[in-house]
Amino acid sequence: MEIGIALQFALITLVAFVCQWGAWRVKLPAILPLLLSGIALGPVLGWLAPTDLFGDLLLPGVSLAVAVILFEGAMTLKLDEIRGLETTVRRLVTWGALITWATITAATVLFTELSFEIALLFGAMVTVTGPTVIVPLLRSVRPVSSVARLLRWEGIVIDPIGALLAVLAYELIIVSGSSSDGLAHSLWLFSQTIIFGAVVGVVTALALAELLRRHLVPEYLRSFLVLSVVVGQYVISNELMHESGLVAVTVCGMVLTNRRGVNTDDILHFKENLSVILISGLFIVLAAGLEIAQMASLGFAALLILVTVQFVARPLAVLFSTFGSNLNWRERALLSWIGPRGIVAAAVSALFAQRLEAKGIAGAETLVPLTFMIIIGTVALQSLTSRPLAKLLGVAEPAPRGFLIVGANPVARAIAEALQKNGFMVLLTDSSWEMIRSARMAGLPVFYGNPVSQYADQKLDLVGYGRLLGLSQRRDLNALSTMRYRLEFGEQNVFSLAAPADTDEKHGVSQNHRGGTLFDNELTYGKLASALSKGAEIRQTKLSDEFDFDAYLSTEGRTVWPLFAIDGRDRIHVFTSGEKPKPQSGWQMVSLIRDEEEVKPLA
Repeated sequence: MEIGIALQFALITLVAFVCQWGAWRVKLPAILPLLLSGIALGPVLGWLAPTDLFGDLLLPGVSLAVAVILFEGAMTLKLDEIRGLETTVRRLVTWGALITWATITAATVLFTELSFEIALLFGAMVTVTGPTVIVPLLRSVRPVSSVARLLRWEGIVIDPIGALLAVLAYELIIVSGSSSDGLAHSLWLFSQTIIFGAVVGVVTALALAELLRRHLVPEYLRSFLVLSVVVGQYVISNELMHESGLVAVTVCGMVLTNRRGVNTDDILHFKENLSVILISGLFIVLAAGLEIAQMASLGFAALLILVTVQFVARPLAVLFSTFGSNLNWRERALLSWIGPRGIVAAAVSALFAQRLEAKGIAGAETLVPLTFMIIIGTVALQSLTSRPLAKLLGVAEPAPRGFLIVGANPVARAIAEALQKNGFMVLLTDSSWEMIRSARMAGLPVFYGNPVSQYADQKLDLVGYGRLLGLSQRRDLNALSTMRYRLEFGEQNVFSLAAPADTDEKHGVSQNHRGGTLFDNELTYGKLASALSKGAEIRQTKLSDEFDFDAYLSTEGRTVWPLFAIDGRDRIHVFTSGEKPKPQSGWQMVSLIRDEEEVKPLA
């Protein structure tokens, strides 16, 4: 059934969102439902025809989108976080890539009827993993930090290298097959492309850094500036040196994000949102262009190549790359299992298949369906098994249910002790050594320093922490902390104490910057500290059918301020001024309780 152009665009947008949202709900990478949706909308139902919809703009549009995605991924690569693992990363993207390339090429020649040259090109295209599949997979798998950092660095750095290996193989096909002159020419072109792209990337990053550091553009145009420069850099670099654009944007992102004195957090946030949109649309559009008959014709050969990729090529590459490293065998095993293929493999296969088909090269029509079979196979297998495998190997991070607490004052310590008693991780941060020492004496984990300092960015380990409580006496620090960790934990998971009632709008911190208001609008730091100093206690009570939440609140002779509720599945619910949980029978209540007979009314 044919549908209009506008409706096709609307369908891509709606289906992409539903896939992303559904994947978030079930905690799986969105790539698999995106691919399956594209196949359903395209070759199965016939509702989406990418070549008719985009025409000659399809491949240039895909290339530009991939450039933006790679740049955003490169901006997440902080040099500080990879110290000690540099050798392993370098091996993974060099010798590891060559091992993968050789192994997949040999398997393709062995299991299919493709020529060696086409097999060489296919092997180059599927050496890449990429941030489009690695980053979502890491969110759901949550491996230990060493494995996560290696996978993220490898996935981003290998993308342009894999694309260049594909260019090398393509040139070998076009120039002179396997003759020595053709090989020498291709290798020389390969080296030129890398050097030229790297130089363009460094120069562009330094120029951008100066523009941003000197504040020569207003805040609201910073992201727009970077986006336009990245797109322009990619196109111009490709025009001057064929296929050098991916190297340029990757190097540019890495240099810019590691440049001292340049804050790129807002730019990265914009690019992350843009990348989600581009990735979603790209996978649906490219999958919609597949032909079911071609994929079915691959048959058992595609399965054998997938088995080779998963059980031979990847383990061999990781075994060589991690030799002599500090990784233990469990971390190596998980690293050997995770290596899904992503959007760069899909885009490059579509690009070179079209060029080779135009030149009448036999076997070119097989490249796209075979590449997508590997993408679907690796993503499906690894997204379903990696989290259980990480748990089995003992290299999975704990669920992010801990609390980062700003402040180590008496109020913060009392609340932290109650949370810790119930099995929740807590970490108190404070710049006061006296407060930190008191927290340590109480057996509470601490971080001595400002939670929004550069030192905290480098040293504060947030593994297992998913919420922030701003309990400092300094309301400005609470607000800064909620703003800083909003992107880290999610807007719904950052909270701070209420401001005093006499704080007006002119002098108070906006609610938009304070996160959720903890407990109640009346419970300021002063009132909490006063109550605790006069004998009030944080107590825990289990509700029942006979003693429900209403009865709990209305017990005579005491005043109850609910702080937290822990349900039957050991999930904690935070009471705020805007959201009041509805505890059920069997839930545990953690509240500040004042016995009226013993304590005078709060001031």
